[in-house]
This record gives sequence, structure tokens and C-alpha cells, in this order.
Amino acid sequence: MKEPHYTPVAQQHQTSLEGNATTAVLQLKGLDFGYPGHQLFTSLSADILPGVTLIQGGDGRGKTTLVRLLAGDLQADAGQLQIGAASMQEQAAAYRQQVFWIDPRTEAFDQITALEFFESRRAACPAFDERILGKLVDCLDLAPHTHKKLFMLSTGSKRKVWMAAAFASGAAVTLLDMPFAALDKASIGFILEFLQDVSDHPQRAWVLADYEAPAGVRLAGVIALGD
Repeated sequence: MKEPHYTPVAQQHQTSLEGNATTAVLQLKGLDFGYPGHQLFTSLSADILPGVTLIQGGDGRGKTTLVRLLAGDLQADAGQLQIGAASMQEQAAAYRQQVFWIDPRTEAFDQITALEFFESRRAACPAFDERILGKLVDCLDLAPHTHKKLFMLSTGSKRKVWMAAAFASGAAVTLLDMPFAALDKASIGFILEFLQDVSDHPQRAWVLADYEAPAGVRLAGVIALGD
């Protein structure tokens, strides 16, 4: 079985215009994790640079598990996760404050409306961007659904609510698990354009887990988990 490995991609994402090394937004150091009888990661290390990083792998290779580890939803068996001065292992609250993550399969918010969900994210995310949220609500055709409770929405519409909040969050690290699943063609196209626009952001990182690279989006790096 091929071991997971991290590869930085475009050279311009590793070096600033002045020629200095780009600072990693999120660092993985010697990460170990497994389920009983099934070891997924052993000494996995990576520097997640600003821009878009892909976690790529086949079914059962740990894409969602790794996203949940980066979010702090799961605890690693060994290793360190660090954003700036905050270590997940030692300053968990400060670490999580800099990460946006919503499990797209969650039912935790089903009894509130999309508007109430956005309000909860405003309160949780200090850098939440109202302008970006408004653009996403329009472009993802969410306006007719914002007053509906989330359990009333289709799977695709719920995922668009999560995506709108994610991109508006202003978080240092935004985690996206299978972001194009259940979306219509027009919404997929808009999300791809948005990812391309943020791919050269100098300070923030978007980490997405999927089977293949998002079409037309420059990648800062790839964590390949195998087929």
C-alpha cells in the first residue's frame, strides 16, 4: 500500500515576490492516526501553504478522517497540528478559532433556518465577511431558501449553505470535504471560480478533500493518500 505523502505544487506558492520563503498557514508534524486494525497515517508531515491544497485519495483512504483531524474533530494518536502559535494539542481553543469546518453530513443545525445558521457563524468567526456572504447567497441561488429550516432543504441546497458560510468565514484555514457533491452544474462552476480567485491569497489556506483536482484551480500542494 502506497504511503500518504505531501507534495508542494507551484513554485510561486512557495516563494514570496521578494524571494523569501512563504510561511505555512497550517503545519502537520509526524501525524499518526488509525482505527482498530487499520492504520491510516504514520508520521504524516506537511506545510499547508496559502492558497488551495488538495487532499486526494480513493474510497477508504482517509480523506474525511484527515479533514476531521485538521479540524480538531478527531484526536491524532501522535504528532502536532499548528496554526501560527496555536497548537491543537496544547492550545485547542485558539487553534479551532482559526479553522472553519462544517461536516456536510451533519444534522446538528437542522432545526434552524439558513439565516440563523449564518448568524451563528458570524458570532463564531471574527473575520466573517458579509459582502462575500451576500455574493454567495446570490450566485448559489440560496435567497429563496434562507428562511427555511435546514431539514427542509435538499442535500445540494444544504451543502450550498455550508459552502457560503465557509467562504465568508474569513478563517485562516477553511476545510472542505467533497465540496462539489450534490451541487448543480452552475454552482460547481461558481465554486471553481471562487477557488481560483483565492488560490493566490497570501495568508489564508483552503484545504479540500476530493477524488481529483478541481478543474482550472491552481494548487499550492497535494496530500496524496493513494487510490
